[in-house]
Amino acid sequence: MKKNNRITIIIASLLVVVAGLLIWNNRYLSTIQGESSDFQVWDTASVTKIYLADRRNRESLLERQENGWTLNGTYAAHPKQVEYLLTTLYKIRVKMPVSVASHDNIVKQLASQSTKVEVYQMVPSINLFDKIKLFYHEKRTKVFYVGDATMDNSGTFMLKEGADKAYIVYIPSFRGFITTRFTANPDDWRDHTIFHETLSDIQSVSVEFNEDPEGSFRIENMGKHDYKLTRLSDNQELPYDTLKVINMLSSFSDLRFEALFTNTLPQERIDSITQSPYLHKITLTAKDGNVQDMKTFKKLVMNGVTDMGEVGEVDHDRMYALINGGKDFVLIQNYVFDKVLHDVRYYEAGHPIQFEMGTVEVYE
Repeated sequence: MKKNNRITIIIASLLVVVAGLLIWNNRYLSTIQGESSDFQVWDTASVTKIYLADRRNRESLLERQENGWTLNGTYAAHPKQVEYLLTTLYKIRVKMPVSVASHDNIVKQLASQSTKVEVYQMVPSINLFDKIKLFYHEKRTKVFYVGDATMDNSGTFMLKEGADKAYIVYIPSFRGFITTRFTANPDDWRDHTIFHETLSDIQSVSVEFNEDPEGSFRIENMGKHDYKLTRLSDNQELPYDTLKVINMLSSFSDLRFEALFTNTLPQERIDSITQSPYLHKITLTAKDGNVQDMKTFKKLVMNGVTDMGEVGEVDHDRMYALINGGKDFVLIQNYVFDKVLHDVRYYEAGHPIQFEMGTVEVYE
């Protein structure tokens, strides 16, 4: 009987020791994990807004809408860039606290060179055991500052608002720093889409060729699979190749620019280019009455270097363009837009189809 009591006491004592160790370990881990959760966003689907601001007075407000994310209440945000940011918020982890020796210097750097990040989410006012959630409302859940990379580029310095300790944050299995993912520059978040209209939503498209007026034309949607091709130089209606017309109009479902130069090139340089004769002018009218236009301009190169005003050869791979009613100056690729920049002769019924080995006459 005494032996059984002794065994019971030993087991109970061991359980108490184990419980004590678990409680101590949990408290220790919760300190680091608690700081980690201050940066990490576990439920990215609940994120409604992300605000980013830096010390150069640049601000970007990303807001979730029914049809996607918007930027600063004006532009569509690049969906892949936003998804990349949300994935980063979900995957970031605390690697370690900043060392005592360098802590003050890092905090000073964060105060002068960091990007402020605010995350807003829909959260319940009542949450019972994480099972019953009621009365959702928008709340600012995270506020932190993102600094530079560590010297070995394996992590990024971050500081929670109101905290007195900075941390090195990283993404497991990723070698590198994540500072650039938290850019406050609005240009970095802009959607690159110029035209995004389905075939059924297009009422008309006109393409004007400044150097070849007789090649300018307009295509109008007259009904299901019924179109009207008009040469603009003499306003003459022409017979058309149906397949080519449909392929051309279908191409407007996704036409994008390569780079945005509105805020990066000097205005004098932009004015110099846009005041020169244009190459093409595309005007698309949707069935809902919305009108979009784009003007293209030559891009010159000099000895393989982008032209800065000197006389050079024409770049056959890229062009400049004015979009959004002339508000934005962008760079586009000929490869992307060539499919909508054929002249009227290409769409006429019986136009020769070009092959590498020669020309074949095809008539309808």
